[in-house]
Amino acid sequence: MADPTTDIPGYWDRYIQGVTRQGPEEAPVLEWTQYPGHGPGAELLGEPSTALELGFGRGDAVAALASRGVKAAGVDVSPVAVRTAQQRWEHLGAEFHHADVTEFLGGTARRWEAVYSAWGAAWFTDPSVLFPLVHDRLEPGGRFVFSHASAVPGSYGVQGMYGAGFNGRRVWVYRWAYEPEEWENILTGHGFGQVRVWEETAPEEDHVGTVIGVAIR
Repeated sequence: MADPTTDIPGYWDRYIQGVTRQGPEEAPVLEWTQYPGHGPGAELLGEPSTALELGFGRGDAVAALASRGVKAAGVDVSPVAVRTAQQRWEHLGAEFHHADVTEFLGGTARRWEAVYSAWGAAWFTDPSVLFPLVHDRLEPGGRFVFSHASAVPGSYGVQGMYGAGFNGRRVWVYRWAYEPEEWENILTGHGFGQVRVWEETAPEEDHVGTVIGVAIR
């Protein structure tokens, strides 16, 4: 069957269709690493009353916060992700918006006490564009938290990958990869304070770690 992906939203539509679970719904959780039950949890966000996720995927993290009484919202470029998350989690009071994250942040006057990205848009958006927008949309003292895979040693900055492999349509996405020290410099350069970025090691030796960043407006 020919690959139907023709654009970036279509790429993420296909992704979410591949990771949406079937069967009985489990309690939603917010996790920062790719290893279930490993690493820190929602405590990295502090105790916000409002929170926004950038690129929410299945919507589990937004739902987990909403279930704790946080006014939780998320934004994602995939219409399939939005519809799926709404069907699964809107009963908790969670908000799910369909938009490009930079357009959403640039087009709203709302502020949040926490903005975060767990393997989401902070990995796939130019930080020189995204980070100033996040800073502007945080309440004073608010937290920005993100996570993604650790960089391949010696391979830093913007990196591209074809979404359909090498024999499909020419649809590609970009990711940004840096060592923790460089992420700290980037965050500080965009006005964030109390910056800490580290690599959370994997639960098994020689497995891929997770870069986690926390910064305050």
